[in-house]
Amino acid sequence: MKRLFDRLKRGGDDAAAAAKEDANVSESGFFSTQFIDRADETPTLATWTARAAAVGATPIDNRQAEPLFAKLWGADRYVAALSADELLRMSQYLQFVQVPANQEVIGQDEQGDYMLIVLDGTLAVDRIQPWGGRARLAEARAGDMLGEMSLLDAGARFSACTTLTPCTLAVVDAQRLDEMIMFEPRLGLALLASLSRRLSLRLRQVSARLSALLSST
Repeated sequence: MKRLFDRLKRGGDDAAAAAKEDANVSESGFFSTQFIDRADETPTLATWTARAAAVGATPIDNRQAEPLFAKLWGADRYVAALSADELLRMSQYLQFVQVPANQEVIGQDEQGDYMLIVLDGTLAVDRIQPWGGRARLAEARAGDMLGEMSLLDAGARFSACTTLTPCTLAVVDAQRLDEMIMFEPRLGLALLASLSRRLSLRLRQVSARLSALLSST
């Protein structure tokens, strides 16, 4: 793990050379190897390849989606430091797809090796109750991320995400994230920093709501 962060800190040509030298080291698959089946410990792995086929996702031309990605993420504090060329290179590690309405792109309690970035459209984020009812937690729109926690920690999905309208999505899976960190460490660090910031903000919001709830009782 230490070698991973050493590569991220070095950046540039040195990092690229180190990445090639370490390509066969086990840590080079840090994120993807989390999803190796562990009997009785985790739910069945739901890959994006299988989910894409199930929901009728259709690939779209990178030239059509890259401007949307650059516009939405170019304003992010960490990603904004990247040049236009670096943003373009980052987008080459993503899959861009269109998904019809009323399709479940993330299933509750499954283990998934991918996260989604919403570029266009609206999705429902629901928690399915034991008796079958659905509690609406949020609605995701352009610029939002879905499924990032499971990608980072290989844990089960907390909620189900369903397209309410036709959606344009960017997909980041564990294998491509590993490759970005190996061969483009500056880009990988920017993406991970952005993920960390968004997760931190979300946790602060939850803490504030919990505090308000406790103080009102």
